[in-house]
Amino acid sequence: MKKPEGHIDHNNVVISIRGLRKSFGDLHVLRGVDLDVYQGENLVVLGRSGTGKSVLIKLIVGLLRPDAGTINVLGQDVDTLTVKELDQLRLKVGFSFQSSALYDSMTIRENLEFPLVRNVRNLSRQEINRAVEESLEDVGLSQTINQMPSELSGGQRKRIGIARTLILKPDIMLYDEPTAGLDPITSNDINNLINEVQERHRATSIIITHDLTCAKETGDRLAMLLDGRFERQGTFDEVFATNDERVQQFYHYNFIE
Repeated sequence: MKKPEGHIDHNNVVISIRGLRKSFGDLHVLRGVDLDVYQGENLVVLGRSGTGKSVLIKLIVGLLRPDAGTINVLGQDVDTLTVKELDQLRLKVGFSFQSSALYDSMTIRENLEFPLVRNVRNLSRQEINRAVEESLEDVGLSQTINQMPSELSGGQRKRIGIARTLILKPDIMLYDEPTAGLDPITSNDINNLINEVQERHRATSIIITHDLTCAKETGDRLAMLLDGRFERQGTFDEVFATNDERVQQFYHYNFIE
């Protein structure tokens, strides 16, 4: 799928990070991260395992606290928010987990209803039904509404996980390794879906991945974590146009033409 053009508002920064540091004991994961994410942008965060990609998105939604630095999300300084204010901010930030995180004992309908009933008060049964049906249509899985997660393939579960995140119509989407464990054809379907979500919902997305095919297909811009900092940022071709051995090793180990 060809990525849409003209969807990024470079005058509107929705996530701004400055001087971010995070350590766990003697392990210094983030060593002074600076990053801006723009309205409508798909930003891919690349890095080897253990480089702090998942730590970064946990800091963005306030699940972890930074040792130093600032994180501003949708105009709010995350580290200064109360528990109630953090909960309100998280409703605007959708998190698509690597495992899909579906409830095995619930039908697909019940899985999608759960965040609505929990977070949006006074919805009628008709409004809930419509929201569930629209979310399933968005991911092309309307026929699964009465099935159980165990009846679905890995790729279908990924799609349902994304649908459940979209049902609250978040301003920002965070994807954690969206193609992990999927075959190439299903991975391509998920990449296309990420681009469709961007186009249809004008969502701003951060895509955490080490899958370079995913990065190339979905990313308007890539930011590569090297030694705790974003030392390479730009388009796919710009990031990898370097003789830096750390970058070249990552490319040759991961990329599938």
